[in-house]
Amino acid sequence: MFNQSFNVVTVETDAGLIGIGEGGSRDTVRECAEMIIGEDPTRIDHCWQLMFRGRFYPAGREKLDAIGALDMALWDIKGKALGVPVWQLLGGKSRNHCECYSTGFIPNQGSLGATAKATIAAGFRAFRTSLSGPTGGSDVFNSQRMVRKTAEDCAEIRQAIGPNADWCIDYHTRVDFADAVRLSTLLEPLEPYFCEDLIRSENAAVYRELRRQVKVPIAVGEQFGARWDINELIEQHLIDYNRTSIPNCGGITEYVKQAAMCETHYVGLTPHFTGPISEAALVHVCTAFSGPVLMELAGSYKLEQPYLPQHFDYKDGKLWPNERPGLGVTFDATKLPVTAEFTTRSQPIQTYRRPDGSITNW
Repeated sequence: MFNQSFNVVTVETDAGLIGIGEGGSRDTVRECAEMIIGEDPTRIDHCWQLMFRGRFYPAGREKLDAIGALDMALWDIKGKALGVPVWQLLGGKSRNHCECYSTGFIPNQGSLGATAKATIAAGFRAFRTSLSGPTGGSDVFNSQRMVRKTAEDCAEIRQAIGPNADWCIDYHTRVDFADAVRLSTLLEPLEPYFCEDLIRSENAAVYRELRRQVKVPIAVGEQFGARWDINELIEQHLIDYNRTSIPNCGGITEYVKQAAMCETHYVGLTPHFTGPISEAALVHVCTAFSGPVLMELAGSYKLEQPYLPQHFDYKDGKLWPNERPGLGVTFDATKLPVTAEFTTRSQPIQTYRRPDGSITNW
């Protein structure tokens, strides 16, 4: 995808088990992978801390994607070693399946209203639309006019699906503050499930003022990484849904911690779609989470991938946990070229440990 890494990352063990992950780039995976070569793969949080803190700077968002890929693979190894799916390691099922909303997963039916109606009929909890943009190949975005057009489109969606189905919208951080307030006010009577990324993400503190001026449910996080990016938005009740995702946040290890923080503050999970292996990983965490969950399923997904005989289990607009060990993903390495292989440990700076063996900064 234009904004996601679908690189497949494998971690091999001397016991013969191989873990599967997804994300990162050649360089970011190398820096992280070289620090955990020779480590015990069952000490997943230890490996995560080493990758995140083991160089001069804490990992930024790009490197977090690589940590997330490797972390996914470590959870896959642990589940395979114990013969259980990862959701069992996280406490077992809190739900029977994960409800989804469709981002273009159901093909266009000729109009927004018809497509929304077909999406709900296919079993999805909600239809997702986005803020209107210029047409005819133009790149001129008139914010005020697009707000009006978007409100008209959303009214069409609500009328088509009726009062008992759900819809949501992504503002794409596209409008300025005043128009975000104006659009949210217009959409409030249409009862969106959530409105996403109302304003640019660089200054998260803007939601302190935005929250005072709008009443629609707010979802934020797809452009964020680890919990330190989003903790204040959650802790101060400035958002209703956390959109951070795997591997972008740093993997299953980090996502579980964010989920606990969300549960404490009554914030739900609506993770952004990434790759098919990552979507499978998200099902495991969301299955074990007791708060509200609505997962995104995108039209870019192909349910049959030549290099993935098995990944996530989709049926009737929902994602279903399965009993396969680990992540439940099967990878056919013969279908993809090898980009790189890392076999030598490298740790350029000293790592200090507390007396109990836990990692502290150098």
